[in-house]
Amino acid sequence: MEGEGVGILVMIVVGGIAGWLASLVMNRDASMGIIWNIVVGIVGGFLGGFLLGGLIGIGGWIGYLITAFIGAVVLLLIANFIQRGRAR
Repeated sequence: MEGEGVGILVMIVVGGIAGWLASLVMNRDASMGIIWNIVVGIVGGFLGGFLLGGLIGIGGWIGYLITAFIGAVVLLLIANFIQRGRAR
C-alpha cells in the first residue's frame, strides 16, 4: 500500500516537470500555472505511453519523463491547433 502512494507522488512530480518542460518548448509557459503543467504532464504521460507503446526501452522515472514530455508536447500541439482554429 505504501508503494502505491510513492508511485503516485513520483508520477505527479515527474508529470509536472514534463508538463513544465513541454510548456517551455511550446512557448506556453506564461499562460499555464503549476496545476496545468502537472495535468498536461500526467495526461501527456498516458498519451505518450499510448503513442509510443513501449518503443523507448528506458524504464523507471526517466522513461516516464521522456514519454510524458513527448505526450505533453503532442497535447500542447493539439491545443494550439484547436485554439488557432477558433480564433480565425
